Amino acid sequence: MPMITRCYLEITNVCNLECMFCPKTKRASRTLSPAEFDSLTDRLRGKVKFLYFHLMGEPLLHAHLPAFIAMAREKGFIPVLTTNGTLLSRARGVIDALPHKVQISLHAHEGNGMDNLEQYVCDIMRFAEEAASRGIIIVLRLWNQGGYDSANGRLMDLLAQYVPRPWGERYDGWRLAENIYLEFDNMFEWPDSERDEYAAEESFCYALRNQIGVLADGRVVPCCLDHDGDIALGNLFEQPLEEILASPRAVAMYDGFTRHEAVEPLCRRCGYATVTKRFRK
Repeated sequence: MPMITRCYLEITNVCNLECMFCPKTKRASRTLSPAEFDSLTDRLRGKVKFLYFHLMGEPLLHAHLPAFIAMAREKGFIPVLTTNGTLLSRARGVIDALPHKVQISLHAHEGNGMDNLEQYVCDIMRFAEEAASRGIIIVLRLWNQGGYDSANGRLMDLLAQYVPRPWGERYDGWRLAENIYLEFDNMFEWPDSERDEYAAEESFCYALRNQIGVLADGRVVPCCLDHDGDIALGNLFEQPLEEILASPRAVAMYDGFTRHEAVEPLCRRCGYATVTKRFRK
């Protein structure tokens, strides 16, 4: 089978925040054990390039995260973390494990009652500066344009206290310093099986082409936005990945997007596939 660029492996679906931009999962709380992580990554080894340690949930809540990063590197994956940034003050072990990249959602302050934004930014930048000095890429994300972005100016002013302006302009934001980037994007709606379908003449998505997701119970989903497993294609604890991706449902979905057609109801309710036709980095 062709190499898949990225897999979103959910090591826990538990989070310490209730962000306004994240959907609420209907699934029971679950966290991967070290043995389960070892088993799943064995089944993904040689088939996936980048391993992202989330789908839902906050990966820094997992006690074995540094060991998981090290194990992923040993197995040939390129490990990437996405975090809300609130637990970075206790994440020294993560730096020592040397993930390739850490993406920090600065917009996590929205709706979480963070009274001390200065301390939040301070903890993030202390982590970012040390991690960047070790060669880890840090991406600070403000994916709230056109939404709850009223505090963005203040956030950027706080960042400038650690990495003074001027910053290097990029197509998606700014280069603040060596290995530290600030990235902007529009606020988006997660796909929801209960919402109306988008009125779109054509659809396209890189699901099953460049990405897959694996939920904490082992179910394989086509992308990082299927947070409740509405399009569960199989279970990686029970089946090899090749068998799952060759299933009739997976093939029909892949072939549909080749024709620029969304065959799954959830995909017809996804703004990525039917409106923006983009793929996240």
